Amino acid sequence: MKKFGIRLLTAVAASSMIVTPVMAAPSVDSLEENKAAAQSEVSSLQSQLTELLTKAGELEEDLIAKGEEIIEAKEDLKAAEEKEEQQYEDMKLRIKYMYEKGDASMLVSLIESDSFADLVNKAEYIQNVHTYDRKMLDEYVETTRKIDNLKTTLEDEQKEMETLQTEYEAQGQELSNTIESKKDEVANLDAQIQAAAEAAAREAAERQAAEEAANNGGNDGENGGAAANGGNGGATTNNGGGTTNNGGGNTGSTGGGNVSAPSGNTSAAQTIVNAAYSQLGVPYVYGGSTPGAALDCSGLTQYCHRVAGISIARTSQAQGGGGKAVSNPQPGDLVCYGTHVGIYIGGGQMIHAPHTGDVVRVASVYGSPWYRRYW
Repeated sequence: MKKFGIRLLTAVAASSMIVTPVMAAPSVDSLEENKAAAQSEVSSLQSQLTELLTKAGELEEDLIAKGEEIIEAKEDLKAAEEKEEQQYEDMKLRIKYMYEKGDASMLVSLIESDSFADLVNKAEYIQNVHTYDRKMLDEYVETTRKIDNLKTTLEDEQKEMETLQTEYEAQGQELSNTIESKKDEVANLDAQIQAAAEAAAREAAERQAAEEAANNGGNDGENGGAAANGGNGGATTNNGGGTTNNGGGNTGSTGGGNVSAPSGNTSAAQTIVNAAYSQLGVPYVYGGSTPGAALDCSGLTQYCHRVAGISIARTSQAQGGGGKAVSNPQPGDLVCYGTHVGIYIGGGQMIHAPHTGDVVRVASVYGSPWYRRYW
């Protein structure tokens, strides 16, 4: 029985050793390597996002140009339709004059001709009037048809470009989400590095304290405690370095140093806001830059700044890259996204022209925009 009991205890001890292996804690070096790899991936993704946004910016320029062509085609169509209507009214007057009096009047007019040549001229005139009317009507109908076809073609092209823009924006959002997730991962690695560094500092301090305690007593142990505090300070420096890296990324995305306090002409800023309010309800139209009639997002913001005597670029991407970056937005600042802009009016709200089928309206600032100031 004793042998059986000893064997049983030995088996239990062995099995417990197998079930609960000792896992080595990750080293600071391996965590640093993981952090560097994650940051490299973030940089690569950032380059991809920049390239994608550049393409989206070029597409925006094409969309604006195409929208302006469509607006012009619609105006031409309207003018042609007005001319066609006028021609139709003129023809009705001619028909009423020549036909409502009856064939007898026309016959009398011919019979009362002074000469055969006069008769021929009158008959030819009547024929020419008919020919002219038919010709002019055919010309205006053909013009209207061509312009209508042009408008349809341009609208089809615009829809195709809008589809592409939607795809670009979807890809851009996907990349942005990926980058944000990797930034979170890097931040987490920073925390792991700090924790590992603090643990290593504590272990070193404990070893040093034990050695000094064995040699010199408690005083050296206190010095070891001071060394432990120094180790913690080094860990904080590592974390600070990580924060600096993240901050650099943010600075790059906003295009430069941030202005936190109001600056410039606040009167111009209020003029910008007032101009934005004046356009509430105006329909969104690609390429629209006509206040009170048709505006797209950058057309709205350009108009609002123009009212304040400030000249800014036409496209949202160019507007989002100019002016001064601000971290504490004030009314009158631009709210900037990759392919969209609006006017900040305070309280976390903006006035913007959202998209086709919508109108200029007040909305809450959404997502992760950056802000620019031109006033």
